[in-house]
Amino acid sequence: MLDGNQAAHFQARQEGTLPGELAIQWDEVATGRAAGWFKAAKRHMAPNGFLHAASVVALLDTACGYACVASLPEGAANFTTIEIKTNFLGTAREGETVACTARLVHGGRMTQVWDAEAINQTTGKTMALFRCTQMVLWPR
Repeated sequence: MLDGNQAAHFQARQEGTLPGELAIQWDEVATGRAAGWFKAAKRHMAPNGFLHAASVVALLDTACGYACVASLPEGAANFTTIEIKTNFLGTAREGETVACTARLVHGGRMTQVWDAEAINQTTGKTMALFRCTQMVLWPR
């Protein structure tokens, strides 16, 4: 497990990868939790002008993944996602801020279960509810 808020570490680490390309920003990445956001821009949109669902899933899944790394048991090597589920309740338009929080629901030796929520900060409405299961990977 990592101590304290590791947001700056994960912010730098994502450069050149999907979360970096989506301009996701991190306020907190710590044991058992994460919080991040992006300002909806053209890169986040579907061709129909609405926010692409994959942009929201990328935010939520990344929050859970980064927090999972920060929450790995001592000696674990890494993790992999084995299941995700998303319920979409709303959207955002260009210029609106999409924020998320993720929290650890179950932190076992072999699996972790995470819940996350996306909120349109501009309207205050919940956009998506997300749950994922992570398998903890151990050195061979």
